[in-house]
Amino acid sequence: MFATQVGIKELGQLIGRDYKVLMWKGELLHIHTSPAAGLNMESHKSVSLISGSGLEGDRYQRGTGKYSEIKDIREVTLIEIETLEALKRDYNIIVEPTEHRRNLTTRDVPLNHLVGKRFRVGEVLLLGGRLNTPCRYLNLVTKKNICELLEHRSGLNCSVVESGTVIVGDKIQLL
Repeated sequence: MFATQVGIKELGQLIGRDYKVLMWKGELLHIHTSPAAGLNMESHKSVSLISGSGLEGDRYQRGTGKYSEIKDIREVTLIEIETLEALKRDYNIIVEPTEHRRNLTTRDVPLNHLVGKRFRVGEVLLLGGRLNTPCRYLNLVTKKNICELLEHRSGLNCSVVESGTVIVGDKIQLL
């Protein structure tokens, strides 16, 4: 059988893979960390992610983040570039990747569907923990009224399951 003669689900079954894996493959566009709450985000070409800890040198890995004292999954946070593009398109609000306070900016990754799922960013294995809740602190830091606009699109908080280094341009895919 040829791929044109079967649907995507059947093709996945033929090659022994979950068809959902074939439906998307994303890319890591930006990497950001901040050493402490309120400080500017710093751009990186690559960074180490440490299992059970987070991005090396980031505020939540160091325990100096705004919400560090609240027990939650904050080892690494991701956001879709499509969200930033929608803010510009629909509301004429420009939010640069250094402003949104998330660690990893992705393209073509359905973050809302990754809660409870394991996926790879390059060589690093992540577990989707919970959807990120937009907060008023983001309005304060960006000086833009975007909190309510990010409802259900504010990103994904994850745990680092297997340590490694992520690099801008890494592929992102569901396991």
